[in-house]
Amino acid sequence: MCSPQEFNMNTAGTRMVTRSWSRGPGVGLRGSGEEAVPLPRGKSAAEGRKSHHPMKRQRKAQRLKVAYEASDGEKGEGFKVPSWEPQDWQQQLANIRTMRSEKDAPVDQLGAEHCYDPSVPPEVRRYQVLLSLMLSSQTKDQVTAGAMQRLRARGLTVDNILKTDDSTLGTLIYPVGFWRSKVKYIKQTSAILQQKYGGDIPASVAELVALPGVGPKMAHLAMAVAWGTVSGIAVDTHVHRIANRLRWTRKATKSPEQTRTALEDWLPRDLWHEVNGLLVGFGQQICLPVRPRCQTCLNQTLCPSAQGL
Repeated sequence: MCSPQEFNMNTAGTRMVTRSWSRGPGVGLRGSGEEAVPLPRGKSAAEGRKSHHPMKRQRKAQRLKVAYEASDGEKGEGFKVPSWEPQDWQQQLANIRTMRSEKDAPVDQLGAEHCYDPSVPPEVRRYQVLLSLMLSSQTKDQVTAGAMQRLRARGLTVDNILKTDDSTLGTLIYPVGFWRSKVKYIKQTSAILQQKYGGDIPASVAELVALPGVGPKMAHLAMAVAWGTVSGIAVDTHVHRIANRLRWTRKATKSPEQTRTALEDWLPRDLWHEVNGLLVGFGQQICLPVRPRCQTCLNQTLCPSAQGL
């Protein structure tokens, strides 16, 4: 990462600002933004500047504060040095890549990046990506893909979904998990997208998770697949389970969101884009929720949980 620094010194004090340009791995990032450094609450720019007189004692040297202007969604991770990392994680990751080299798990053929129609306009593709993610919660990839095929056959756009009655929509998406609730969430989210975003989906995690039925995992995957932006690690039940089995978290985590925070604290950012697909497929084929196939796993001797499973 390149970090040119600009120094601006004057008699009132010393200020240093570090500007950073960052490019994410794999999918291309949509450009970088800068975050302004706010003043301390209750203070103006002029406060803290005391008059200086040659007869008064010299002021103590000010401690320089470095403001990292992170690219959009990066939050300054480029400067963070992890204080902890798991033992053997690099070899474990290499072994998982080897075991996943065939890319023949359900997620590789039926994941969100395979469920949209490539022939439709970009905003419709992004909408279809988001809907496939909403349907995928607590649902196998094969079932999600089937529901998406039926929806696309009727013309999967915001307008068409809003014109479809709840009973018909329920029939089209059944038997995805919690299909009745998803009918309601899809209708509510589609109405918001039509009214607030012109039929497109928002381009930030904060706006995505504010939509009915959209959680953090869906938001980060939508950012990656629909917008080509690595905003964070998408953690579902597979990633959550495997990260804890491998002890990739400093302490056991109880929810996918806790796992996401723990992973992002130490895992190099240039690996974030592949973690979800890599571990989800690994969880579908080898590191199963019940009766994992430890005997065929290349990490059998490196996995802290292998002996107890």
